[in-house]
Amino acid sequence: MKLSTLLQFSAFGLSTILWHRKKPILGTVILTDKCNLSCKHCAVNNITSVIYPYLQIKEDMEKLYREGIRILFFCGGETFLWKDREKTLRDLVIEAKSMGFLLVVVVTNGTISLDLPEADMILLSLDGGRENHNIIRGNTFDTIINNVENAPSANICIYMAINKINRNDIRVVGDIAKKQKNIRAVSFNFHTPYPHTEELILSRNEKQICCNQISELLEEGYPIFNLKSAFPYLIENTFPRPCYQCVVMENGHQFVCGRCIEIENLCDSCGYFFVAEYALVFSGHIKVILDMLRTYLKYI
Repeated sequence: MKLSTLLQFSAFGLSTILWHRKKPILGTVILTDKCNLSCKHCAVNNITSVIYPYLQIKEDMEKLYREGIRILFFCGGETFLWKDREKTLRDLVIEAKSMGFLLVVVVTNGTISLDLPEADMILLSLDGGRENHNIIRGNTFDTIINNVENAPSANICIYMAINKINRNDIRVVGDIAKKQKNIRAVSFNFHTPYPHTEELILSRNEKQICCNQISELLEEGYPIFNLKSAFPYLIENTFPRPCYQCVVMENGHQFVCGRCIEIENLCDSCGYFFVAEYALVFSGHIKVILDMLRTYLKYI
């Protein structure tokens, strides 16, 4: 991370904590809900299959930038399916960087070529070893690993949503992250029970076991992009919600924290590690703040 970027983020964090501000720093733009997969834990794919036009995406980006957001995520659906005439995902990433966003992250299922070195990070879903990943996401494991190996840049971070099916594959995914030269780190999350996926949610005891396993990997030097100091709050579900520092834009509509926040009781079962981490950091939890500084300086 550049020193100038670190200083800007630090100034934002300090002012947010001191004056209890609710101003956002991280924004997500939804490019489409069109996806080439139909995963067991996903409730937002192919509802409309609309690919939002370039002018709308640009307007969303400009609005987020004016609000002071400097970390930008592009999400889907599957982001690499986005195209509007001659414009592609690469054009959006380049434009976001030219606008002044300090970190630009692309979220993908990894089944399409990962030729996007312009992105600061590609957040790629890998939900276990071959068997369990394929149970959850279809027969895609080998394709994803092949795309990772052939990627032109080491800007990939694995994203694993831990659920009832794959909860025993944490070390397996950690080993993949450790061995693959193009993978920078692995980020774990717990399954958030969107409608019709409730059977995949982990119990409190299962979350504790999973956090213990992740902690073991951290102690062994695995590249983990999570904050151990936030684990107790995730296990007990006691972190502040919603996280006002994160917003989502979809087709001109803005949501605080997440686009499914209106679903009754969903926030009470939130499994997103980064939401808990950001909420705790901007609430002034010193231990989590120091943990974030160490982790982000290492992997961003």
